[in-house]
Amino acid sequence: MALIVLTSANGSPGVTTTALGLAMTWPRPVVLVDADPTGARAIPAGYFGGAQLPTDQTIVDLAVSHRQGTLAEDLPRMLMPIPGTQVQLLCGPLNHYQARALDSLWEPLGGVFKALERTGQDVIVDAGRLGLEGSAMKLVTQADLALLVTRSTLPALVAGSSWAVTLRESFIRAGALDSLGVLVVGPGKPYDNREVAKVLDRPVMANVAWDPGSAEVYSHGAKPPRKFESSVLTKSLRAAVQSVRAGVTRSRAQLGVVAEGNLR
Repeated sequence: MALIVLTSANGSPGVTTTALGLAMTWPRPVVLVDADPTGARAIPAGYFGGAQLPTDQTIVDLAVSHRQGTLAEDLPRMLMPIPGTQVQLLCGPLNHYQARALDSLWEPLGGVFKALERTGQDVIVDAGRLGLEGSAMKLVTQADLALLVTRSTLPALVAGSSWAVTLRESFIRAGALDSLGVLVVGPGKPYDNREVAKVLDRPVMANVAWDPGSAEVYSHGAKPPRKFESSVLTKSLRAAVQSVRAGVTRSRAQLGVVAEGNLR
């Protein structure tokens, strides 16, 4: 598969929860990357409940590796397995000041992430909110599939419409417009996918249900409720995984890229 990057234009539409949910539902080994420049550490604070993690390595350490020319070699030891899953987590910066050191890292790191496909691993990136200092824009535009995550409310779509223009222009310059789409959290509340796609001028490639109770399993480390595996959220995540994988296949077909990520 590929490098998939999730990002947002404003507020908290559910990028981290969605990225974690997709990773947990993914059918292959996957690296989940916290590239949020705010240093919010949402996964350690949320899913892990603020518990001490078995590693103090973060994505910032890879900036040092890049300067030393050992980026690809050092990445595996920076990853923390999430117990009981096929997910390995690359923790994000400890605070927003550290994000300043990451700008020169994003482009080479994207190449290293794509190379993981040869080892049977995919990469899902939580890029956080666009436009902040240290934003992973250079990583977003390298994605096999970049998804602008949004709610279906009017404020969310108004905010997203401006960034959608910027993203489209960036992907057009790269000749990869088919690699850019939208993921809607809470479709039909109130606007449907057709209306969202019209406002943002990009297709809605996946939906995730608005299910706050179940979402707290990922966002706050809550105990899974009864029948969590058959919940609306879990079902929507499974469908979203299939949609995302299909989106990667389509975008690669448009670009003429084979499964290993090499040009034909």
